[in-house]
Amino acid sequence: MMIADTDVLIDYLAGHGASADRVALEIEHGDLATTAVSRFELLSGAWSTRQSAAIGALLAALSTLPLDAAAADRAAEVRRKLDRAGKGIGMGDSLIAGTVLVHGGVLLTRNRAHFERVEGLHLGKIA
Repeated sequence: MMIADTDVLIDYLAGHGASADRVALEIEHGDLATTAVSRFELLSGAWSTRQSAAIGALLAALSTLPLDAAAADRAAEVRRKLDRAGKGIGMGDSLIAGTVLVHGGVLLTRNRAHFERVEGLHLGKIA
């Protein structure tokens, strides 16, 4: 399962770049999900009725993976390990990584510098 990070979903909404094309392709194939954290980030960033409508339409086309106990526990492991190594990626990205790992998905993101630090996390190619 391909799981979209917030950044590529924003690219899709703006119609910018290769990541927008990749998101469109995955939506067309019906094989794209996102996380509850990315859903929150998108919805909280909507400042206009038009933005809210566009985000709502996009989210209606995706399944949203929950931030449940298993994902939260895995995210905590990710965060502790990276913070101890001095390579932290922050709470939001840790929660996204934990969710993707629990669901055995592939993360589609432009933020490879952060997510490449997470052991066992598979990243999708944008172009």
